[in-house]
Amino acid sequence: MSSTLFRTKRVEQSIRDTEEPEHALKKSLSALDLTVFGVGVIIGTGIFVLTGTVAKNNAGPAVALAFVVAGVVCALAALCYAEFASTVPVAGSAYTFAYASLGELPAWIIGWDLVLEFALGTAVVAVGWSGYIASLLDNAGWHLPEALSGRDGADGFGFDILAAALVLVLTGILVLGTKLSARVTSIVVAIKVTVVLVVIIAGAFFIKGDNYDPFIPKSQAVEAGGSLQAPLIQLMFGWAPSNFGVMGIFTAASVVFFAFIGFDVVATAAEETRNPQRDMPRGILGSLLICTTLYVAVSIVVTGMQKYTDLSVTAPLADAFKAIGHPWYAGFISFGAAVGLTTVCMILLLGQTRVFFAMSRDGLLPRFFSHVHPRFKTPHRPTILLGVIIAIVAGFTPLSELAELVNIGTLFAFVVVAIGVIILRRTRPDLPRSFRTPWVPVLPILSVLASLWLMLNLPTETWLRFAGWMVVGFVVYFLYGRTHSRLAKGEETAVGQGVRPPNGGVE
Repeated sequence: MSSTLFRTKRVEQSIRDTEEPEHALKKSLSALDLTVFGVGVIIGTGIFVLTGTVAKNNAGPAVALAFVVAGVVCALAALCYAEFASTVPVAGSAYTFAYASLGELPAWIIGWDLVLEFALGTAVVAVGWSGYIASLLDNAGWHLPEALSGRDGADGFGFDILAAALVLVLTGILVLGTKLSARVTSIVVAIKVTVVLVVIIAGAFFIKGDNYDPFIPKSQAVEAGGSLQAPLIQLMFGWAPSNFGVMGIFTAASVVFFAFIGFDVVATAAEETRNPQRDMPRGILGSLLICTTLYVAVSIVVTGMQKYTDLSVTAPLADAFKAIGHPWYAGFISFGAAVGLTTVCMILLLGQTRVFFAMSRDGLLPRFFSHVHPRFKTPHRPTILLGVIIAIVAGFTPLSELAELVNIGTLFAFVVVAIGVIILRRTRPDLPRSFRTPWVPVLPILSVLASLWLMLNLPTETWLRFAGWMVVGFVVYFLYGRTHSRLAKGEETAVGQGVRPPNGGVE
C-alpha cells in the first residue's frame, strides 16, 4: 500500500498532459505579466493594515526588520519555487511539484492545503475590500442596508453583498481569459504602486527622528499558550520569547508574513506562460524583490511619521497622515487600498482554480473539472464552482479568526517545495533545469527551518484548525482520490514503485 501512496508522476508525463487539447490552457503570459501578477497579489492587506498592528504590539519601529526577516524566508522558498516552476511548467504549483518528487499522497495533502489557503485568502480579502468600499460610500452619503453590509440586521440576517459581488465579477473575468486578467491587474497594480510610492515620498518629509527612539523597544514576556513557539523554546533552551526586543521582531515576522502571501501564486500560472523556463524565475523573484523593498520603505516612513505606540491598527497609513494634518492623503490611501485589494482577490482565486484544475486532471478530483472552455481556453468549470462557493462564504461568514490558516497553509507549502527540490535533484539529475536553486541542499534546508520557525509563532488554535482540515483531506483521498487517480488506473506510466531506471529517474 505504501508504494501506491507514494507513487510519483513523471515530469515528462505532467508536461504531456498540458498538450491534450481539451485539457490544455492557453499560453499567453510574459515575464512582465507574471511580475505584475506577483506584485498585484502581494501588495494588499498586509502593507495597508499589518504595519500598524505589528509595530504597536510586537516590534515598534523595528517592524522594518520584521519585513526583512519575512522577506528572507520567502526568498529562500522563492528560489526553490523558481527551480520547480521552470523545470515542471505545469499548473498546480506546489501540488504538481510534490507529485513529481514526493509522491501522490504528499501531493494530495499539499493540494488540499492550497485549496483551503487560496479560498480563505480570497474570502478574507474580499471582506476587507467590502469594508473599504462601504466606508467610501458612507463618506459620499450612500449607506448600505445593515442586512447587506455584512452586519446582522434587525431580523438577525446579514449578508455582505459587496464582498460576494466582487468575487462573482472576478470569477467572470477569469473565465474570459488569463490575458484579460493580466490587463486588468496591470491597471490596478499601477494605481496601487502609485499609492505606495506617494506614502513613501510624501511621508518622508514628515519623519521625526524622535519617533525611532527606541528602535527596538524593551522586551515583554509573551503569555503562555499564545503560540507553539513559547512553550517549545522554553522547554528546549530554558527561556521564553517576548514581544518587542529581538524576539519581538521574529514574532512580528510571523504576522507580517501574511503580507507576502501570493508570490507562490505566480507558480500556478506556469502552464499559461509562453516561456516558463526563462520567465517563471524572473516573475517570482522579481515580484518578491519589488514588494520587499516597498514594504521596508513604507514601514520606516510610517513609524517615523508617528510614534509606534500611537499608530492605528486598522488603517495605519491613512491615519498617520490624518494625525499630521493631511487628511487628503488619507482619503487617497484608502481609495488605493480598496482598488488594490481587487487584484489580490482575483489572483488568489486564479491560483486556487489552477490547483483544483491540476488535481482533477490527475483524477484525484472529478475529471469533469479538468476540461477547458473551447473558446477561452480557461478552466471555466472549477472557476465558476469555486467562485460561487467563495462568494457565499465571503457574504455570510466573518473570517477574521480563520485568516491565520492562510499563513500556516502557505508555510507548509514552502516546506514541501523545499524538500521536493532536494529529492528531485537526487532522483532526476537528468532533468533540464534552466534555473537551479543555489547551494542545494543547504539553501532548501534553511528554507524548511525558517518556514517551520514562523509556523511555531502561530497560535495553537491555528494548528488545531489546520489539523482538522488535513484530517478531512485524508478522508476524501482514501474514499475517492486514491482509487480514481490516473496513476491508479494505469493511464500513466509513472508508478513510483521505487524502481530506478537507467537514466536516474523514478518510475
